[in-house]
Amino acid sequence: MKESNVIDLSGREIVRDELTELLRNGARRLIAEALEAEVTELLEGFRGRQDEQGHAVVVRNGYQPEREVQSGIGPVTVKVPKVRSRGGEVVVFRSALVPPYVRKTASLEAALPWLYLKGISTGEMQAALEALVGPQAQGLSASTVSRLKRRWAAEYDVWRRRRWDCDRWVYIWADGIYSGLRAERQRLCALVVVGVNERGEKHFLAIEDGVRESTQSWREVLLGLKQRGLQAPELAVGDGALGFWAALEEIFPKTRQQRCWMHKTGNVLNTLPKTVQAKAKRALHEVWQAATREDAETAFDAFIETYEPKYPKAVATLVKDRDVLMTFYDFPAPHWQHLRTTNPIESTFATIRHRTARTKGCVTRDSMLHMMFKLGECAEKNWRKLRGFAYLAKVIEGVKFVNGEEVQQPDQVAA
Repeated sequence: MKESNVIDLSGREIVRDELTELLRNGARRLIAEALEAEVTELLEGFRGRQDEQGHAVVVRNGYQPEREVQSGIGPVTVKVPKVRSRGGEVVVFRSALVPPYVRKTASLEAALPWLYLKGISTGEMQAALEALVGPQAQGLSASTVSRLKRRWAAEYDVWRRRRWDCDRWVYIWADGIYSGLRAERQRLCALVVVGVNERGEKHFLAIEDGVRESTQSWREVLLGLKQRGLQAPELAVGDGALGFWAALEEIFPKTRQQRCWMHKTGNVLNTLPKTVQAKAKRALHEVWQAATREDAETAFDAFIETYEPKYPKAVATLVKDRDVLMTFYDFPAPHWQHLRTTNPIESTFATIRHRTARTKGCVTRDSMLHMMFKLGECAEKNWRKLRGFAYLAKVIEGVKFVNGEEVQQPDQVAA
């Protein structure tokens, strides 16, 4: 296989920290759901059985004392359910996922991606559980696993019908996430949209199945959001995928466009030999980190002058999106760090690309979407508000910004 000459641009330290927190919270929620599914299966096995007084033979009886299970990503709190039996029959709930006295996992960081990315498949559950609690794990039954999968599918179906007209969504980020997994001999791709509302809160708005990020696929996603109450955002941030922008211009023609500088930098460097990539990357950094549009334009011209004679393809890749790479200068400066890239999506789903790179098994498209939804749901809980969110009201009102600064209107100056 030909070695790629693209420099890895991802912020690895940031992704690692976010991934750790994501895994820890996801593990806590996953374990709680799995334990509930296990105890429900046990109770259903005694459904209809009663003692002499007509009471159920086996009933719920609270939880065991909360305890922490140590893992490679820190402590994860677990609460194991208890049951109580009547009529002389002794029934004790013993979890296969969290056996009694287990205080340390073999590698929770390895286990959680297995549980998600393998679609919680019964055939591979044993390997995942052994990574989680060690070789003493007995595995979850097929019915328990199926119950979990059905619950997650139901939660996803409810979420994807959620109305969005209760908030005003100011900015959106869009990206196509290729998982590395395959189904029906095609790479699985999910079309993801994240939005920020007028209060600065970021939420996933869409996680849908896509076909190579085609215009039709994106049109269906955006139409679905519009039908669920999404008004035209002020700005959309995304990579150079033509399908999304064509669909955006059709569905939300008044929404302004900002190309992702991280994607653009990677595309430009991919056309350059490794020997000049580091220098070119610094030159591009000077463009999108410039304090004013004027300074950015000067740095942009300098890049063209430097590289066009020997590397015209690199310059052409950059120049074709010149205007929409500079849109962020017309928005509040505190928002720039959020608007220049699709990082809200990239950082959250970095684990999917990383964990599925060497996966040989197949999953269904539905399983992938449910898995991504669960990962995104966990990530949302740790997202902070948009920096400078107080300015969002001004953006909605149509206040003009130049180089990130609010332009004073004549009546404001007179006052």
